[in-house]
Amino acid sequence: MAHVIVEFYGVPRLRAGRSQVAVEADTVGAALAVVAEACPALADVLADDRLAAHYLLSANGERFLTDLDEELTTGTVLLLLSADAGG
Repeated sequence: MAHVIVEFYGVPRLRAGRSQVAVEADTVGAALAVVAEACPALADVLADDRLAAHYLLSANGERFLTDLDEELTTGTVLLLLSADAGG
């Protein structure tokens, strides 16, 4: 199991009521399942075995993730944000 941090930004942070959660998970999908359980207001983060369309997920702020089967390594920081976050 990898120890990762999932940080919330924008609407996900408002809905979660906190800025982050520590997760033990082997894959991106497993990490998001833990997030959905730990933060019931984010239970919609997964839809039809994929990241829900209204969310974006980044690994270490370097690249966006779409493959829920991607394996995680300890120390990874996943950034969960709203897909409609403007600039």
